[in-house]
Amino acid sequence: MSIKIKFFKGGSCTHPEAIVIRDGQWKSALFPSVFALILHPSGGAILYDTGYSQRFFQETRRFPLRLYALTTPVSVPPEESALTQLQEQGISPTAVKSIIISHFHADHIGGLRDFSDARFVCLKSAYAAVKNKQGFGALKAGFLAGLLPSNFEERAVFVENKPQVALPPQYAPFESGFDLFGDGSLLAVELPGHATGQLGLFLTHENQQSYFLIADACWMSRAYQELVMPHAIANLIFANSQDYQTTLKKIHQLHKHNAELKIIPTHCQETWAMLQSSQ
Repeated sequence: MSIKIKFFKGGSCTHPEAIVIRDGQWKSALFPSVFALILHPSGGAILYDTGYSQRFFQETRRFPLRLYALTTPVSVPPEESALTQLQEQGISPTAVKSIIISHFHADHIGGLRDFSDARFVCLKSAYAAVKNKQGFGALKAGFLAGLLPSNFEERAVFVENKPQVALPPQYAPFESGFDLFGDGSLLAVELPGHATGQLGLFLTHENQQSYFLIADACWMSRAYQELVMPHAIANLIFANSQDYQTTLKKIHQLHKHNAELKIIPTHCQETWAMLQSSQ
């Protein structure tokens, strides 16, 4: 199966490092928002998330959502939007046929409205958890409803309806996943804790390098490498702190048993630097 994958930075935010990794420093750190372009033989151009877009600033102008922008200051130059970067790769907005949504935080769905022909692949549980959120409820969920196209539900493809398959042994302790295209090329797994219905993705590039895209199951690679939990303050925004710890422990075990697998957290500066140097 000839799969190609390329990574991009769709803006960034700053936040105290010690919040996302318990033994980190309290100074502000820069966290990129990485998204992926997957070129699939039958599925065409597919995105895994989109990063931020300029719409973030429009949607956080008013209280209480203004607090979102204040607690995680965002930088998203127009040239870092998914739309602009894909066009520079020769990929038009209408060529993107699917967007896999890891979860519904603004730094993952910022560019959805730029791709009018895309279907939105997500867990139904993830969408159900946010779709009616407003005000402070939306703020706690990190959800900006204005980032969703008005016809989102018509275009949604819920992962729960995809075939559930046993995963290859090299992905243990993850045992089963959802076969998104029915050919074993894109295998999605739920990574609960950070957000309800967070979706990770296993895939293998045509050069035989395998990847595990883990979204916000952790924010820094050292967290899964050394099993370092975030500060207790982070529990205030997690969907379920116990699930978060269980998920991170599983990713840690996977890394110990399969060091060749490239595990990609969305916001890790070290991981982003590695990706830039290798693609």
